[in-house]
Amino acid sequence: MPDAAGFERLERACREAALGAMAKALAAALNADRSDEAGARAPCGCGGTAHRAGRRAKTFTTALGGMTLERAWYHCDACGRGFAPRDRDLGLDGGGLSPAVLRMVGSAAGEVSFATAGSLLHGLAGLNVDAKTVERHAEALGREIAADERDRVEAGAPSAPTLYLGLDGTGVPVRGAETEGRAGKQRDGSAKTREAKLAVVWSAERTGADGLPARDPGSVTGSAAIESAATRDTDAEPAPFARRVLREAARRGFGDAERRVVIGDGAAWIWNIADEHFPGAVQIVDVFHAAEHLFDVARAVYGDDNDLARAWARKRRDELLAGDFDDMLRAVGAHAGHCEEARKGCGYFADNRARMDYPAFRDAGLCIGSGVVEGACRNIVCGRLKRGGMRWTVVGADAILALRSCIVSDRIDDFWQRRAARK
Repeated sequence: MPDAAGFERLERACREAALGAMAKALAAALNADRSDEAGARAPCGCGGTAHRAGRRAKTFTTALGGMTLERAWYHCDACGRGFAPRDRDLGLDGGGLSPAVLRMVGSAAGEVSFATAGSLLHGLAGLNVDAKTVERHAEALGREIAADERDRVEAGAPSAPTLYLGLDGTGVPVRGAETEGRAGKQRDGSAKTREAKLAVVWSAERTGADGLPARDPGSVTGSAAIESAATRDTDAEPAPFARRVLREAARRGFGDAERRVVIGDGAAWIWNIADEHFPGAVQIVDVFHAAEHLFDVARAVYGDDNDLARAWARKRRDELLAGDFDDMLRAVGAHAGHCEEARKGCGYFADNRARMDYPAFRDAGLCIGSGVVEGACRNIVCGRLKRGGMRWTVVGADAILALRSCIVSDRIDDFWQRRAARK
């Protein structure tokens, strides 16, 4: 009788043997089918005509392990390239990975680093896929998903009477070439990151233990990319990120909801999008960001780690939540003459006064915080792209953001069905 370690080795050996036997059987069945030789010629993607040039063998990584397939090979004199029609038919034309393994790669790389994904594939499925192969295929898959997200927008019906649209941005660490000539927050004015912008839609019809609106389970979807939200008066189309927001809103039926709420941190680009594309929507500055501005003023006036600063900021926050906006603004303005942070705070609060009517928003049963957006930002962007030592190209980051958004929004199964139908 084997011990636990011996039984594990036995399990793995049996699994490897069973998968290997199935791989040989499936390869034999496919290789015996020579219907892919039906024509002496075949159309080439370049527009020319390719002629059959015998059969060629290639080993693919499949869910059963390595599998060597012999396929009819066609060569095109016009472009000088060759191809095997059967690769396309079986979904093998994207490289050396089978569709099942590609899906495994996408699932793993959407959650963890490329190196860790390769280790998981080896440990859990017995597949040898190195980190560079994972990276190449995951980013290619992400680009497919990004194209699918742009090209396929099926308008949905609102899932609840009130829908929320949250907009936010967070920095993604990128390679030096991606920030050349860009101003940033480093001491020398340079930048180390590029901003990934995120659009999130959710509903909150239920009430939490605190009596406040709470996110409905399964209602959160989002889409993120390193894109500009800026437009010029002469632009014929909305900015790239604005178009992303409109696509996400259309999928969720945001425009048809009985009540539409846009929540953000007060950045001007957020309200520009809301004003232009969602007129009539309720606009709310996230209460935690508003309070954070008050604490920033307090630290600038009274110093860091100071009881007086904390007491002053809490009193101003309580005034804001109670609807005593004028009292709060006067208290901040009293320091504007000698404190730049207070002067900026006055402008921030004055510009967003209507968006900070928190008593009225609460009476209407609305969320006043962007916790859902912050959570989605951590889940989609930070948890995958902002780990130690990571430095991205914009193209690579956008590919993984598309993959990650699709997974988190529970749209990955629909994508795979559409992808299979196109093959």
